[in-house]
Amino acid sequence: MQKSLLIDADKCTSCLQCEMACSFEHEGTFNPARSRIKIFEFEHGKRSVPYTCTQCAEAWCLHACPVEALVRNKETGAVEVKDDICVGCKVCTIACPFGTVNYNPDTGKVIKCDLCDGDPQCAEACPTDAIVYVDAAWTGLDRMQQWAAETDNKPMANA
Repeated sequence: MQKSLLIDADKCTSCLQCEMACSFEHEGTFNPARSRIKIFEFEHGKRSVPYTCTQCAEAWCLHACPVEALVRNKETGAVEVKDDICVGCKVCTIACPFGTVNYNPDTGKVIKCDLCDGDPQCAEACPTDAIVYVDAAWTGLDRMQQWAAETDNKPMANA
């Protein structure tokens, strides 16, 4: 069963627990700047939105990598960075249309969400369930993909 992160921005309080958990899991330090998930604030902090890699089915970052350092984990579905192969060229950071692949100047490698090997710590740490790890079918992903396929070849009205 494929799972994915489901984010409900209405429940986010901008507590940064997700960022802290992520940075601790991956970097061994409580430092939001080193997190693979970010909280974006809009309207001067009136609205907070957790944001991370959506693990795209057609992952542009994966296809852009010239050394094939990005691979899809067959069990979790996450696109992961193989540090021993990554040369830090940053082509994947440019290819990602959502800006969720980032360069780590300390390591000279790129970093992105890897779903913590199927146990995402951001979801575990979220006290309001703004981030939950659920069956991908439950998120509506299949309906969105079906709608996109149906509308992909239709001309836009009044375009």
